[in-house]
Amino acid sequence: METAGDAPILIDAFSAFTIGIVVYFLGERLTSRVSFLRAYSIPEPVSGGLFAALVVLAVVLFTGREVTFDLTVRDALLVFFFTTIGLNARLSDLVAGGPVLVLLLVVTVGYMVVQTVVGVLGAAVWGLPPQVGVLMGTASLVGGHGTSIAWGPVIAERFGYAGAAELGIASATMGLILASVLGGPIATHLIARHKLAPAPTDGEQPPAEGAQTEVATAADPVTNQGLLRSIFWLNVAIILGISAQEGLEELGVMLPSFVPCLLVGVLLSNTLPRVFPRITWPAGSPAMALVAEFCLSVFLAMSLMSMSLWTLAESVGVLATTMALQAVVATIFIIVVVFRVMGRDYFAVVLSAGFAGFALGATPTAIANMTAVTQRYGPAPLAFVVLPLVAAFFVDLVNSVLIQTTISLGS
Repeated sequence: METAGDAPILIDAFSAFTIGIVVYFLGERLTSRVSFLRAYSIPEPVSGGLFAALVVLAVVLFTGREVTFDLTVRDALLVFFFTTIGLNARLSDLVAGGPVLVLLLVVTVGYMVVQTVVGVLGAAVWGLPPQVGVLMGTASLVGGHGTSIAWGPVIAERFGYAGAAELGIASATMGLILASVLGGPIATHLIARHKLAPAPTDGEQPPAEGAQTEVATAADPVTNQGLLRSIFWLNVAIILGISAQEGLEELGVMLPSFVPCLLVGVLLSNTLPRVFPRITWPAGSPAMALVAEFCLSVFLAMSLMSMSLWTLAESVGVLATTMALQAVVATIFIIVVVFRVMGRDYFAVVLSAGFAGFALGATPTAIANMTAVTQRYGPAPLAFVVLPLVAAFFVDLVNSVLIQTTISLGS
């Protein structure tokens, strides 16, 4: 039973949201002052979020009380952000991205097998049951905290490793850190080595992707009307998307809430302007880009600042060695396989930065990595459509099969 002295420090939803904004400004200040962060395209929410997480860790160590954030607003920002991607997507990009999507899926599945093997080897080296290694592989890295929490108790019960759940959560936390800091340097290395630049656009300017901000000019400002129009259509898409998700759940199809919202956004953006040509559609507008960047920036800042770094100490040996190996393998795989297979061009560079984000952390981290790269070097609209679809639709299914196959070995 907890006493007042050891009860967790609870940060309510509104306060956590406000702190997230402060953390973003902190990251902006750090990036402006530290040349390394600018040179390697480390997103501002990442630098600020990691610094804030260290401050929270110091509070926990000093007071002996854990710090818990209510992340309700963060989860809502994630849905809003991916809906902006859907509303900004053009059907022509989706059609063109079909073969690329399939190719990226094949590469991703191959990497997930490699990642599973690395996790199993890490567990074996430290004398743990090999099946525990899945918690240092795809369950925690590609799968994230949610998958780790789901499978940790199962593995603990089957193989008698009491700290399985904690190991999985710690691995997911470390993976998120690695995902946040590797994408930019990998992209910078590939661009410098191969002297790459964005392909020139012809004719129509592509809509603003994800969180890439268009600079508003006097002729094309972010207006109150434009901002309200963007938020209105985002709300419409989210209402329809959540309704679709509820219908799918009744059929036994489980998807993250942002996926149907993203797809509804694509559907609306490629039908309504054609059916009602006089409608003023917000896709590609500076106002929509502003909403997208706000949502992604605060989401990522809140995600990183709320990491429970104190959980890493409980499995420091096996965690440090295995995660270091995962980082090395991921970097080599991205440079040697992902970049080459996806075309060896600037588009492949942006995808490589994103691949580091979701393969070691989470889809929003991938988007943040790609956004940081495109803000510095130039746009790559298709990457912001293809990667979220692979990461959201197919990865969880493949991951479930890999996890179940791995834990069945020797049992």
